[in-house]
Parts: sequence; structure tokens; C-alpha cells
Amino acid sequence: MKFGDISIAIAVIGIIVMIIIPIPLGALDIFLSLNIALGLLILLISMYTKDALQFSIFPSLLLLTTLFRLALNISTTRYILKDGNAGSVIETFGNFVIQGNIFVGLVIFLIIVIINFIVITKGSERVAEVAARFTLDAMPGKQMAIDADLNSGLITEQEAKIRRKEIQQQADFYGAMDGASKFVKGDAIAGIIITIINLTAGIGIGVIGRGLTVGEAVSSYALLTVGDGLVSQIPALLISTATGLVVTRAASEANLGQDLLGQLFGNNPKLMFIIGGVLIFLGWLTPLPSIPYTILALIFLITGFIMSSTIKKTEEEEQEIAEVSEVEEIRKPENVMNLLKVEELELEFGYGIIPLADANQGGDLLDRIVMIRRQLAIELGMVVPMVRLRDNIQLNPNEYVIKIKGVEVSKGELLFDHFLAMNPGTAQTDLEGIDTFEPAFGLPAKWIPEQDREKAEILGYTVVDPPSIIATHLTEVIKSNASSLLGRQDVKSLIDNVKEEHPALVDELVPKQLSIGEIQKVLSNLLKEQISIRDMVSILETLADNVQVTRDTDMLTEYVRQKLSRYITKKYADNNYLKVITLDSELEQLIMNSVNQTETGSYLSIEPNKAQDILHSTLKNVERLTSVGLQPIVLTAPVLRIYFKRLTEQAIKDLIVLSYNEIESSIEVQSIGMVAL
Repeated sequence: MKFGDISIAIAVIGIIVMIIIPIPLGALDIFLSLNIALGLLILLISMYTKDALQFSIFPSLLLLTTLFRLALNISTTRYILKDGNAGSVIETFGNFVIQGNIFVGLVIFLIIVIINFIVITKGSERVAEVAARFTLDAMPGKQMAIDADLNSGLITEQEAKIRRKEIQQQADFYGAMDGASKFVKGDAIAGIIITIINLTAGIGIGVIGRGLTVGEAVSSYALLTVGDGLVSQIPALLISTATGLVVTRAASEANLGQDLLGQLFGNNPKLMFIIGGVLIFLGWLTPLPSIPYTILALIFLITGFIMSSTIKKTEEEEQEIAEVSEVEEIRKPENVMNLLKVEELELEFGYGIIPLADANQGGDLLDRIVMIRRQLAIELGMVVPMVRLRDNIQLNPNEYVIKIKGVEVSKGELLFDHFLAMNPGTAQTDLEGIDTFEPAFGLPAKWIPEQDREKAEILGYTVVDPPSIIATHLTEVIKSNASSLLGRQDVKSLIDNVKEEHPALVDELVPKQLSIGEIQKVLSNLLKEQISIRDMVSILETLADNVQVTRDTDMLTEYVRQKLSRYITKKYADNNYLKVITLDSELEQLIMNSVNQTETGSYLSIEPNKAQDILHSTLKNVERLTSVGLQPIVLTAPVLRIYFKRLTEQAIKDLIVLSYNEIESSIEVQSIGMVAL
């Protein structure tokens, strides 16, 4: 490698020396042949390169080859004007093209120069300029895409670095190609100018300096000029073509030859048959010569038949491979593990409800579920798991079932093409319809046809369409089961989200003082009573402040609730006014005396008959408040709240129990009931 580096440096210096110092004619013939060989090599490399970055040295190579050709042009010009002889290579090229007719030779040479300069060079220059501009414009978007994949965990940090480096290399390459294409353009212009100089100056030198007639001078120097121009323009044409191929290649996993054969002759045999038929028509039914058109038609038809048989054979082989792979996949023992996976949230429905979930049939249930997840993220502060939608032929056509971790928790049934009308308590007129119950809250309702919807709304009924019924039902089920849906991995994701802006808080608490499992228990306790965990910073700060006092997750939950007093107050108070049920002082003392402390936590131990009396008194107060349209809220001392909630939650599941410390001091509290023994 070291010798190769030195030899390349010596070669570059030698090219510059050739411009100044004359070289022997024998060496000049070798260098001219080498120039043609280099052009062929560069063209073939550009054709067999799959990615432009695999030939990243190309811009620098353009400069070196251009410099090499110019050095050779100067050397040949020196010999043409000085001796009237530039070696056997140039003489042979001149004789081959001119073939005794100077005018025809010059015209052919000019055509080659024009094709190289106007068609290939100009086109390659424009493509390189546009490619460089679009590559630079696309860089920010590609960088953002890499960052998004990295943040979502789709790629590693090392893969992100590699992809960023590739983007930078692409920008550098196309930027360099934009400039290097100017070398090719300048080389073409220089070739035209050198040709004019060789011809005009040569004729002048031949007539004046060497005593030749004008005809002899034109014949001699035209041959040398055309030969010199061809020897220079052929490799220039090859390298210009290579430049165009490199800058026009799109992203592909194959080289140019494979792409051409695959895309022209690999996909659609019908095109070959159509072309064959058109050629037969032109050859037999028009004055055009029939033999060449018939031969071409046969070639295209045979190609079409070969393509058809190849495609059919490939499809059969792919089908056999797929069947074998499927059988092997089923036989793998590890595939049994897929059967053990339990979906966290499932919505199964009968075939009659499928149109509600099918976007092609106008159903918007999927969009509603997305909005439910967004709404619950704001209300509860947790990321609700994906809801799996499945049709189940075992269900009734219009029945649906909501499952959590594979277990049915709720179900409902719809009457398709009907609306559900519910009386909010203000509608006085009775409405004709099919009696039923609203599935989410169990309220009495009626199914009404679509034409009665406007009438029901005028009468004061709340009218809901079937997708809204399912969405509301699913929302309430998720809310009531949020604590069981919050797993350790979800808690870790929430903590990691907080750590991005509050790393000191998380580092202090997790895992030095509390484990993720203990934090999960606190968050589950909050969600169980419909308390949002969105303010994770306040929750974690409260845990960090009180974990030294106790590690009991129930007590830590109470401290967190008190920290969230502003949120709890706003949730339940109405215009700075709160109507509550309180506890009798004797009852409070009884509960306090019944609390037993153990190493694993505390629990309430109370006599069954007294517990029944407490529940009966509580239920009586709750029914009285519910009958007048008020939300029943029990207000207790802070040390009693958790125990009273546990005592009543089995009989009165949704009873709201608050402590004095969870209510802001600005709220006016009115006791409208009392639980007593």
C-alpha cells in the first residue's frame, strides 16, 4: 500500500512534467493507448457499481484523467507542429477515419466532438447540479428521520452514526460531482480549441516553414489533427458517458446491466408480443422492407414466450418454497410461544358490526379508538395499550365484547342502523322505540330508527350513534381498569420520559430508594381511584421526599394524593363549593383503634357486624345524595381515608373518599350527611 501511494504521487507529478518536458514518440504511443484503456476501465466500473458511494473517488479521478489528456494533447501538438509526425497511434487513427477523404474525416470528427460536448457533457453537468442541490436540501429531513428511528429504538447509536456518515458522504460526493463535471466540459472545449490550433498552425508551418504546397500541408496536417483529436476524444467520450451513468443512477441493489435486463425484459411478456405484432404489421402490410422487420418480430415474440415460461416457473418455485417454509415454520417448537401471548386490550365484535370498523365501508371506529387513547393520555397521564380489533363469528351479529388480558370484562349489543336515545331527565314526552340499557353506564334507553333522530333531539333526548356507543363503553372500561393495565414496562417508559428533563430527580429516586415495582404500586393506587398520574414530576418528588419516612406504598400514595390536592380539588369541587358526607367522631375513633400495623404494611381489623352497620349507613347517605342528583363524596381525616376506602370499595365500588388535606383551603365545604354507627 505504501508503494502504491508513492507511485500515485509520482504519476501525478509526471503528468505535470509532461506538459513542460517533451517525451519520446514511443512513450507517447504507450500513454495514448493507456488513456483509452483508462477510459474503458472507468466506464465499466461506473456500469457495474451498485451505489455511487462505491466509486467515491470518481470526482478526483475526473480531474486527474482530464489533466492527463491535456498533457498528452500538449505533447502531441508539440510533435505535430515541430516535426509533422506524432507517432503511429495518431497516424493510424487519422488514416482509419479520413480514408483518403479529408472533408469527410473532418466532418465525422466534428460530429463526435459535438456529441460529446453538447449532448453527453452538458446533460451530465445539469444532472450533477440538480442531484447536488436536491441531496443538500434533503439532508435535514434525512437527519431527522435517523433521530426519530434512534429515539424510537428502531436502530442503535452505532447504526445511527453509520447512516449519518453515509448521508454526509452522499452530500460530499454529489457536491464534488457538480464541480467535477466542469472538468469534463472544459476538456471538451479545450479539445476543440487544440484541434483548430493544430490544423491552422500546422498548415501555416507546413507552407511557410517546410516548403509544402497548400494541398500537401492540408493533407498532412489534417490527418495528424484528426488522429490526435480522435485519440483524445474517444477516452473523453468514454469518461463523459461514465460521468452521466454515475450521476443518473437511482438507488438500486444491482448493477446497470442487471437493472436494464430485469426492467426491460423481466416483468411483462405482453409488451414483447405487442411489439412483435406491430413489427409484423409494418413489415408485411407497409412498403417497408419485410425481411428485417420479420426477423425483429420473431426475436421479440420468442423473447416474450421465454419470459412467460420463466415467470411461470419462478412463481411455481416461489410457491413451493413458501409452502415448505410455512410447514417448517409451523413445526418449529418456539412458535408455540406466540400462542401464549395475551393481548392487554381486545375488542371483539360480530360480523354485523364489521362495517363500523372497516374504513372502506365508511366506518370510523379505528379513528375513534386513536382519539380515545389520546384523550385518556391527557386525562389519566398513561399510555393506553393498543386495542386489538377482532371479528368473532361465535358472537351474535351485533354483539361486541371488551377483553382485558384475555378475560371478558364487559359486553354490549347494538341495533344496527338505529340510534340510542337516552332521557337526561329533562325530556317530558315519551318516545316510541325498543327498550334497552346503555352499555357503559347501565342507563335506561331506547333504540330508535334513523328517521326519528331529529324528533328525539327536539324532545330533549340525548341521541348517540352506534360507533359512539362502543367508543364510550370502551373508554369507561379502560378508565375503570387503568390500574391493571399499567405494567412495569409502562412505568419505566414514563420515568424515562421524566428523566429527559429532570435527570437529577430520577437518579435520586430510582433505583436507589424505590424500585420500579414500588412506584408502579403507587401509580396503580392513584389510577384505581381515577386520579391522573400525568404530573409525574410532582409524584416522583413527593415519593423522594417521603420515602425516608415510610416505604409502605399505601402511605406513600396518601402523601402523593395530598401533593396533588390542587388537581383533586378542581376535579370534585364545583365553583369553590364542595358538598360532602362526613364520619361520626365515634366511627373515626373505632376505625383508628382497628388499624393493625405489620412489617408488610397495615390493615383494618373490625368486627363484621360493625362493618355491616358502617356500610349500611354509608349506602343510605349515598342513595340520598344520588336521588337529588349530587355526587356522593365522603370526607375523612387523612389517616383514615385509605382504610375507609378499603372498607367500602367492595359494596360501593365508585364511592369517592377524600381527606381534609386533599382539599384546598379556599374551598367551602358543606356536610350534608354523616356516617355513624
